Formats: sequence, structure tokens, C-alpha cells
Amino acid sequence: MAKKEGFVKQITSRDVDFAKWYTDVCLKAELCDYSSVKGCMVVRPLGTALWEGIQNIVDTHLKATGHQNVLMPMLIPEHLLLKEAEHVEGFAPEVAWVTAGGDSPLQERLAVRPTSEVMFCEHFKKIIHSHRDLPVLYNQWVSVMRWEKTTRPFLRTTEFFWHEGHTCHVDYEDADKEALMILDMYVDVCENVLAIPVVSGVKSESEKFAGADKTYTNETLMYDGKALQITTSHHLGDNFGKAFEITYADKNGQEQFVNTTSWAITTRAIGGLIMVHSDDRGLVLPPRIAPTQVAIIPIAQHKEGVLDKAYDLRDQLKEKVTVMVDATDKQPGWKFSEAEMKGYPVRIEIGPKDIEAGEVVVVRRDTLEKITMALDENLTDNIDNLLNQIHDDMLNKARERQSAKTRVAHSKEEFAELVKDGGFVIAPWSGDTEVEDQIKEETGASSRCLSFEYIDADLTGVKDLWNGKDAKYMMHWARAY
Repeated sequence: MAKKEGFVKQITSRDVDFAKWYTDVCLKAELCDYSSVKGCMVVRPLGTALWEGIQNIVDTHLKATGHQNVLMPMLIPEHLLLKEAEHVEGFAPEVAWVTAGGDSPLQERLAVRPTSEVMFCEHFKKIIHSHRDLPVLYNQWVSVMRWEKTTRPFLRTTEFFWHEGHTCHVDYEDADKEALMILDMYVDVCENVLAIPVVSGVKSESEKFAGADKTYTNETLMYDGKALQITTSHHLGDNFGKAFEITYADKNGQEQFVNTTSWAITTRAIGGLIMVHSDDRGLVLPPRIAPTQVAIIPIAQHKEGVLDKAYDLRDQLKEKVTVMVDATDKQPGWKFSEAEMKGYPVRIEIGPKDIEAGEVVVVRRDTLEKITMALDENLTDNIDNLLNQIHDDMLNKARERQSAKTRVAHSKEEFAELVKDGGFVIAPWSGDTEVEDQIKEETGASSRCLSFEYIDADLTGVKDLWNGKDAKYMMHWARAY
């Protein structure tokens, strides 16, 4: 028991120092490690497996909806990046530049991609000529670089991994349909895979993606009450079509500019996963994304038949779940702590007495509840059902916490107090950017999204709490990562 306590003590309590707790979980659960390049992380096997799980799910959906994977160059010529002024202005402070090749200075600087809109647009101009060429539905899985001043593993790193979709359409409506379809896909991934509830809506003008006509977003709350923008889908209108002269001949032979979209989910989602679900014992993984769903811990494995039974059990369960046997020579208590640290959704303990009784002890990682199950042909289905129950319980727990931390403010004073307490604060807003700036300066909160739930709200007679003007929106506000 002493060894177990010593193992867990390596993690700072999340209620004492949330930032330190988060870093402890990232490192102690072996999700990632620091590298010699500031802000760039080494993603270890468990972190990589989580990202591969997200990638496989998203990629399968994209291919089923007609999207194709491509690969664009990492380096972007400066003149190309400058073509869309609003876009480059938004990314300018974060761009890393290549200025020499070997010992020779370059005639033109090359940007290490912060995003790839301009490279896609350059290519689209070459391949799109007629309405029959549309839509073009492309996606790529790559890393990008943004020179961040303050970094934190997964949440904000100089280099991070993502997929970026880029599509071209005949008109605004078709592009809007695409952007919303992708947003819905992300909702499904967040809620039905990651067990993370989200609020879907539209970003304000000042918070939208640089160069976009509008940005759709999925926002969620972390355990500490701060918000996280977990996915975005951008409707770029014809802004990039005009900037890069991407035109096509419509059915009447008239030249038109394409409408484009771009969208992404990144390794930031892993950071969100940690901060929503994990605890002071380490990582807590939702079953549908966990690389290993069940860890079998043999007790007194040196005794005859115990390891054989553990492996038989593994072979039985692997028909429906991903499962491993911890046959190392560590003490069981240490193995339990490691299983908890790594976030395996279910731990099965099996020893001589269990085998004799024809049962096993099943431990849920999310609640640490111990359940006795019969060691029979129904065990596989029972474990599979339990994993689905764990997912539902984790999602509902996070949803209840988020709901409790989502409140409507009726005055400036109440707004400031609610922001200080953490969570989403819903408040009427005139749409003035000066109010956004004032709120951020005085409370630290930013506008997160105009939720679809409130997008058609009747605001007759309702006033902006900060400037007294007629309210146009009921906006979600929060301090955010």
C-alpha cells in the first residue's frame, strides 16, 4: 500500500494547483515529454495512440463523405502568404521564417506553415475551371508551427499536429452546408467518442479566423471552469477565391469566384480530454478513445494456472475490446496504481481465489467502483456493456458540471462575479468590439460563441450590460485557454 501512495503522490492535486496537476498528468502518464526545442513536445506512444484514434475516426468520416487526403508543402513563399492581407495579419506574430538554405541566404523568405490556406488556394487555381470541377473536398494530416510565447503540452505548443480540411464550392450556401456538416462531425467526435460536451455556435467578428466570413466553433468547459475552443469550422466565403483569383465557369458560362471552407481538430483535443476527465490519480480515458480499454492484473501470478487464466481471459475479451495483461514482476498494488495513472477504463483483477470462485473483480477507472462478475461466457458482453455505461456516465458527469457552471448574468456586477467563479456566463451584447475589449480588460473573459440555442432569441427591450445599447446577441463569455 505504501508503494501505491508513493506513486500517486507524484501528481499535484488539481484543486491545489490545476496547471501543475495538468503537467504532472501529461508527464507521469507518459503522454508526452519536453524536447530541446522550446515549445515543441515529444508525443510518446500513449499520446500518439490517442491522436491516432482521433485521426482514424475523423478520417473514416471524411472519406465516407467524399473528402480526399492530400499533402501540401511545409514551406510557403512570403509573397504567397501576403496575398490575403487579413489572413497574414492574423498570423504574422506567430510565423516562423526560413531565411537560408545551407550557407546560402534565400532570395525570398519561406514561412513554415502556420496553416495551409494559401498553398491550397494556389493549387485550386490550377485545377478548377468549370462548375463540373466542384466541389473540391481536400484534407491533409500534418503538423504546423506557430511561434507561441507561452506554451503548455497539447494545449498550446509551437509545433502541433492536426488535420486541416480545405474545400471549394459553387456558392455561399453550398460552402455553408459543408462548414456546418463538419462542425456536426466534430460534435459527434467530442461527445460520442471523447465524452466531452460542447456548446456549438458562431464566433464574434473579432474572434473569428483571420480571413474568414464566419467561424463556427465548439466550446467546452474544463474542470477548472475555463473554456476551451476544441474544434472550429470556417466559412471563408469568396475571400480567398478573390485574393487568389480562383474562378470557374458556371452553367451559363459566366465566370464566378469559388467559395471556400477550412476546418480542423488538433492535438489540443487531448489536452481537453485530460482537463475534463482526469483526476489526482492520473489519466481517466473514455472507453471509445482508450487505446487499451481493459487491463488484466493477475494476482499471485507465480501460482500455477493464474497467468494461463489471465491470458485465456484476454483471448476471450479481445473479440470485442482492446485488452492487455500486465505480467510484469511488479507488486499488484504498484500495477493497480500504474493502471490508474494510464487511465485504462477497466481493470480486471484475477487470482487463485477468484479462479476457484469462478469470478473476477472489475474496477472502473472513472469511479474506482469494484464490481464482481462471473467468470463465464457472458463476461465479454458484460465488460462491453460496462464500457458503454462508463462512456455515458463520463459524458453525463461532464455535462452536469458544465450545466451547473453555465449561468445568465443580469448586471455588470453579477457578470464579473460569475466570471471570477468560473464557467460560461451568458449575457446580452450589442455586438460592439469596444465592449469585448472592456470585458477582457476588466474580467479576463472573452466572447466564446453565439450559441445556436440563442441565435434566434427575441431580445426586444434587452440591453447590453456594459454600454446600455440594444442587445443583438446572447453571447457565451468565459476565461479561456
